[in-house]
Amino acid sequence: MPAYHSQFAESKQSVGNIALLPIRTQFRGPAPTAFNSNPNDMDLIDEAIYYFKANVFFRNYEVKSEADRALIYVTLYITECLKRLQKCSSKNQGMQEMYTLALAKFDIPGEPSFPLNSVYAKPASAAEADLMRQYLQQLRQETGVRVCERVFSTEDGRPSKWWLCFAKKKFMDKALLPPGQ
Repeated sequence: MPAYHSQFAESKQSVGNIALLPIRTQFRGPAPTAFNSNPNDMDLIDEAIYYFKANVFFRNYEVKSEADRALIYVTLYITECLKRLQKCSSKNQGMQEMYTLALAKFDIPGEPSFPLNSVYAKPASAAEADLMRQYLQQLRQETGVRVCERVFSTEDGRPSKWWLCFAKKKFMDKALLPPGQ
């Protein structure tokens, strides 16, 4: 069975070789907010969360478009979110942890400690690197909020074991953060 790929194969903008896709977000950043038709339409983050449980089992993932690179990043970030949410006992504590994780220093493609430099292009200039960092941070902030909402959507307010059981899985056998962080 093949891995799921992004349905957003056509993107008008990109930074490096990552598609700059529109997302529904409350956070400021460079992502376009072009959801004019229906606010319930799926965006990149919804797509990554929806396909996460299926895609996380793949060790190899064929990149078919720039949108797939954004999907890979968000999928890897969801795993980091789940690792952090394992330690949280309430939704408020989880939201605080997601906020801290999103704003923590992180590596971007082209930096030596970024785990998937072979898949991503190094930014061509300092301005492009700044734009990429802002876009990835915006993705991280919105993804953290949505993952926390899913994990703590149980009636008793406790984290869902059906989400947290995926915290130890490694998509493409990689992790965004080095071990111990």
